Amino acid sequence: MNTPLTRRDFLRATATAAAFTILPSRMRGGVRQLGPNDKLNIAGIGVGGMGRENLRNLVSENIVALCDVDPGYAAGTITDHPDAELYVDYREMLEKRKDIDAVLIATPDHTHAVIAMAAIRAGKHVYCQKPLCHDIFEARMLARAARESSVCTQMGIQGHSSESFRLICEWLQAGAIGEVREVDAYCSLTYYPWGHAWWSSKWSRQPTDTPPLPDKLNWDLWLGPARERAYHPAYHPMVWRCWWNFGNGMMGDRGAHTLDSVVSALKLGPPLSVEATSSDLNPDTHPVSAIITFRFPARGSLPPVKLTWYEGTRAPRPVELEPNRSMPEEGGIIFKGSKGALMAGVYGDGARLIPETRMQEFIQPAKTLPRLTGTHEQNWVNAIKAGQKAGANFEYAGPLTELCLLGNIAKRIDGLIEWNAADMAISNHPEANQYVRTEYRKGWSLLQ
Repeated sequence: MNTPLTRRDFLRATATAAAFTILPSRMRGGVRQLGPNDKLNIAGIGVGGMGRENLRNLVSENIVALCDVDPGYAAGTITDHPDAELYVDYREMLEKRKDIDAVLIATPDHTHAVIAMAAIRAGKHVYCQKPLCHDIFEARMLARAARESSVCTQMGIQGHSSESFRLICEWLQAGAIGEVREVDAYCSLTYYPWGHAWWSSKWSRQPTDTPPLPDKLNWDLWLGPARERAYHPAYHPMVWRCWWNFGNGMMGDRGAHTLDSVVSALKLGPPLSVEATSSDLNPDTHPVSAIITFRFPARGSLPPVKLTWYEGTRAPRPVELEPNRSMPEEGGIIFKGSKGALMAGVYGDGARLIPETRMQEFIQPAKTLPRLTGTHEQNWVNAIKAGQKAGANFEYAGPLTELCLLGNIAKRIDGLIEWNAADMAISNHPEANQYVRTEYRKGWSLLQ
């Protein structure tokens, strides 16, 4: 939207969402009940990249359909599942294949929400790759729809199912490093040259040339709700994540993983403010690097927290870390407590108190959180069959994604934003509210 989202707008939008999430019976009934030995009928949507790996972790079930706007790019996955029916348009697939129990979504970020919402409304269980969506309004609506439906949802943050995630939560909540008021988190990777960090691209602004479409690519469906623009290899395949209109950058890519244990262990809710300093800022692509500071209020007996996210660079080396030890290479977390520090990797992996002498002295508390076995995808399958919620369900993943999206808005402002979570509005920069709920292309809607 080009105008600020007012409280009235928000209430009207949530009322609209309530109308479809509460009334249709398909939201509560019509979901096939499965036993532990039954197999799910799963459809993959967006299967040319990470979707292929997700489906490999779901081979215990029936992969009955594959949908991709670029069958040429998805050719390897199609070969993997020769019995699956092929589609280009997910809407046609959901309409025709009533036997589908669940869908896996691994499309570019900007189409996550419309596909996930359509699947929820059709009574399908949903696994959606991180980050959950592309703007904050979408995050709120997906969390609400999941809460009011009978389907099982899961966002693809595999660390959430890990042992390390549980240890971090248990150690911090048991007071292993005392009171935590500050956290540093980082991802040292960058998209520069624009494109993925490992794939050089010469474009740093929206291209003006119009090369021919790859064979079989449906560019209109690839764009989905995003604004109209001509196809270019600067966007697809793979390099879409660095563009504001399509991807959530490193903040959404790695931040959704790395901030997961921070949010859970410290029981963080919405931040009061977010401040960013960005390098090489422009209206088309995410910056080369940025430092983003989130400030959270006290939560009951827990103190206020300052969380600093570093992307395209490392966080400062913790003073507790021995000179002969390295920080995690690609990214990680440093929890700073009144009685010490805890360091872990991108996914919460390798969690250790530092220095190592502190770890050796540490008497670990009892394991109070339930342990999971198998992959993150399999844990979603198990939750479906047990009639339970998955750990990274959309009610949890929505607010986590919202945090990352607020960081991105602060990057675009290149300054401080004050966040009114109840009204879903930025109070000190009204012009920034255009990024809270972005304008969809004509013919696309989240709520209909």
